[in-house]
Amino acid sequence: MDTLGDEFFMSADDLRKYMMEMKMAHVSQELNAMTKADEARRELIRSLQEHVDVTPEKIAELKQRLQGMIRRAAANGETETMVMRFPNALCTDGGRAINNTEPDWPKTLTGRPRQAYEFWKEHLQPAKYTLKAMIIEFPGGFPGDVGFFLSWS
Repeated sequence: MDTLGDEFFMSADDLRKYMMEMKMAHVSQELNAMTKADEARRELIRSLQEHVDVTPEKIAELKQRLQGMIRRAAANGETETMVMRFPNALCTDGGRAINNTEPDWPKTLTGRPRQAYEFWKEHLQPAKYTLKAMIIEFPGGFPGDVGFFLSWS
């Protein structure tokens, strides 16, 4: 660095180098954050692929949790609420059937989303609740996470 009077003055080359180092540091932070997000997503997928033992206690717990969600939504004048969100990797076709609203979309579900669908079919459909599956985000223009929406309209 050259001095100009009492102040330090960066040359144009020094300033460009500084800017490049700052940009590289920023990119490194973004890549680190993306790596952590990818790791978290893989862990979420892994955990959602594991089946949960459906005991009478678990059924009661799920019904109580859903009842609270439904009551809050209904109190706000809503006729549906999202009850589950999961990565499209838990669909055998990456969410294609859901995105295209194909009638056999439930056959593509795996892991806990499959269990959630079966729970709805056995415990909530008889009470006239409907279940809708939708792709709720499109990162890079491609199907991303899936949402299950429980409706009572």
